[in-house]
Amino acid sequence: MDLSEARLAAAAAVHRLVERSETLATAESLTGGLVAATIVEIPGVSAVYRGGLVVYATDLKASLAGVPEVLLAERGPVDPQVAVALAAGCRERCGADWGLATTGVAGPDPQDGKPVGLVYVAVAGAAGSAVRELKLDGNRAAIRTESVMSVLRLLSDTLQETPNPA
Repeated sequence: MDLSEARLAAAAAVHRLVERSETLATAESLTGGLVAATIVEIPGVSAVYRGGLVVYATDLKASLAGVPEVLLAERGPVDPQVAVALAAGCRERCGADWGLATTGVAGPDPQDGKPVGLVYVAVAGAAGSAVRELKLDGNRAAIRTESVMSVLRLLSDTLQETPNPA
């Protein structure tokens, strides 16, 4: 998989957000800004994209994205609840209708007992949140690219399932 597929997923999500007159923010760990970079390549995105947080370090997940420190201490940064908290935190802190988040292990080495390729992607909106666990193969670039694609697909799926508030 390459980033062209991720761009198509981003374009679909941005188009749906424009139709719905809703906004988006991102919080990224292992993808290090790749979700935001992929989204902002889409023409017209300024109508919906509010901004994003790259919270690679665990302490920044708490201080910038609002993830509860106790959750990080108990579960570690690679966790489905942390992914949801990241999505909700960026949504709130960026004043967006939707928040997206990625957290996981891109490798080359395991992190805190979590294997390379374990990733959680999450979306949060006014009606709640959703999270997906991924078990990916490949090198760092492949894992990061698949994570971008997966979080954008999750957003598209969630938008399709959620009634338009307009």
